[in-house]
Amino acid sequence: MEINLDKRAVKAIRQSAADAIDEGDTDALKEDILEAFSDDQVEAIEQIIGGEDFASLLDEILDEWSGDDVDELLELLETQLRDNGIDVKFPSSAGASESDDEDEDDKDDEDEDEDADDDADDDLDEDEGDDEDDKDGDDD
Repeated sequence: MEINLDKRAVKAIRQSAADAIDEGDTDALKEDILEAFSDDQVEAIEQIIGGEDFASLLDEILDEWSGDDVDELLELLETQLRDNGIDVKFPSSAGASESDDEDEDDKDDEDEDEDADDDADDDLDEDEGDDEDDKDGDDD
């Protein structure tokens, strides 16, 4: 089974995990993770994991979590569900890396443009230097 969480759900989990790190309270985090999944997804998960309550599985995941790294929590969630035959997709992480790559490409393009401008300025400076040589009256 494959579950695709939307960007809003993943953002809510990330924010709740950050709050849990700051406050040391995972109860609200567990509820927020549960809310990130639709009722149909929770029912399907519970059927696949053998009738066990999804909240109990989340308790196990949160007990295993170090409590200081949001990405680690998402990896644990993904791993635990995958081990139970459920493939969870987090589109925001893939989208973020693609967006970061595009930003890097844009920065590289800007750097190249600035380098080209600098080279053009250097050429102008060299030409001005030639003009100064001509001012001394020598026609070469």
